Amino acid sequence: MNWDNLRLFLAVAREGSISGAARKLGVQHSTVSRRIRTLEQNMGVRLIERKKSGYELTPAGESLKLAACKMEHEVLEIDGSLADKDARLSGELRVTAINSMASGILMPIFARFNQRYPDVELHLLTSNKNSSLVEREADVAIRLTNTPDEALIGKELATVATTAYGSRHYLDRMQREGSKPEWLGVNCCAFHQGWTKKQSAGQPQRFFVDDSLATAAALKQHIGVAYLPCFIGDTDPELLRLCPPDPQMKLGVWLLFHPDLKRTARVLAFRDHIIEDMKQQSELLEGKCPKSC
Repeated sequence: MNWDNLRLFLAVAREGSISGAARKLGVQHSTVSRRIRTLEQNMGVRLIERKKSGYELTPAGESLKLAACKMEHEVLEIDGSLADKDARLSGELRVTAINSMASGILMPIFARFNQRYPDVELHLLTSNKNSSLVEREADVAIRLTNTPDEALIGKELATVATTAYGSRHYLDRMQREGSKPEWLGVNCCAFHQGWTKKQSAGQPQRFFVDDSLATAAALKQHIGVAYLPCFIGDTDPELLRLCPPDPQMKLGVWLLFHPDLKRTARVLAFRDHIIEDMKQQSELLEGKCPKSC
């Protein structure tokens, strides 16, 4: 059985659509559709049915998914055993990080790594959606979490403080009028979403954003207050803190990678490099450089 066709089938099963699978794998929609038809013809059964809600697997498709997942696991084990023996400081290294950290505080660190190890081909994947290290969508992940995956090898790099911010203009007006803050709806992560819901005390939100950088941009339009990591809010001259950071709202910055890569030279070099460089950012990340409260 053609593994490439099974790989495309798994992507459709996981993404719930042919277009989603095509985006995930970086191929044309028509390629995925054609390969799925070929797979169904070769097996003599329908694997996927289109419903109003999207694509659903038939019973035969569910059975094939289980078998294909087992095959994928074996393939990844082979890849891992080969990568485990890769002692060269060269080759491709895929690093995933959330956009707000990658675009700001991490970019100089990535650039220095690139200059220090020019034979390593660094691929930066920025997304608020977690990439799967188990399925090798990335080699290394830098994530904000207090509950890192225990199946992965991890190192806590720092802690990130968070508090509420607003624009200078908005906070001055709020103080003059003696009014209560109007909260933006923030959906960038479950942490900010939960904290906002608690502080807004049922106040309806009229404006929603799903990214911390977009939240900062919205605040500068003087439309309310919202939670931001201090490394974003404290470095923006147009924003001020509404209150000091709450210690209960701290998040860990974790570097994570799959155990199969624990002896891969480029992964270990990246780990050591970022551990050292992140020490210089600890005060900013922990909110110890406030402009105001």
